[in-house]
Amino acid sequence: LLSKFGERYTVLLNATTRRDANGLVIGVVGVGQDITRLNRVMAESKSVADDLTRLIETANAPIFGVDTQGLVTEWNQKLAELSGFSKRETIGSPLVENFISEKYKGSVSYVLLKAMNGEETANFKLPLMKDGKQNAVLLLNATTRRGPNGEVIGVIGVGQDITLINAMTAEQQRVADDLSRLIDSANAPIFGVDTSGLVTEWNRKSAQMLGYDKQETVGKNFVDAFIQPENRKSVQEVLHKALTGVETANYELPLLSKHGARYTVLLNATTRRDNNGVSLWG
Repeated sequence: LLSKFGERYTVLLNATTRRDANGLVIGVVGVGQDITRLNRVMAESKSVADDLTRLIETANAPIFGVDTQGLVTEWNQKLAELSGFSKRETIGSPLVENFISEKYKGSVSYVLLKAMNGEETANFKLPLMKDGKQNAVLLLNATTRRGPNGEVIGVIGVGQDITLINAMTAEQQRVADDLSRLIDSANAPIFGVDTSGLVTEWNRKSAQMLGYDKQETVGKNFVDAFIQPENRKSVQEVLHKALTGVETANYELPLLSKHGARYTVLLNATTRRDNNGVSLWG
């Protein structure tokens, strides 16, 4: 309807036939309800919903949604790129059964169940599989999705691709394992101490030479336990220098074995640092 002042209104109308006393049609009676404001609210809600849908679809983070039956309802472009499954392939399919490896099905099902009961989960790992191959690993937040009346209608998962981070961590662990094996099997005595001077490393050659196995040495004060009293001060100075970043090469280190035998080792004392460059031990 158009008002006298040019304003437009929308009315929800019931049109009823009007009859005279003899039953003859003499006109129409219209009874209506002004739904102009309701239409505006609905149009705004649809606009917000459309914006949200576009945001989900084009976000640079993987996003999925499932309904209360665990069937996929959302699968954005980033997730399609990472998983190898298009949106068309996933919508309506069971998330856990079709896209999660056997090893993680139980834990992922539990997280989704908790979210459907209102208990949200942050930072859980979700490996994505295709044709038996792991395509990506996501770090996800699972959030309860609710309808207009507050009822639970599913779960939304918003994630971060940590596939590369996991690969780098695995490579770092491999390098660390290789280094540990190298230290332990080296044909030269190698030991390590922490910032308190307590033994943290003791390789096979050290054990063979001094008669103390690794279990007997780790956690003990290196200078007090394995250096004869007259040399303790000078050895302590070398270790202290290494712990402050001043390394020492070709130092003649006197050692006392478990059986009282004395050895002299030509030592390189090198500072060991953590990821932040802080000294760990010499």
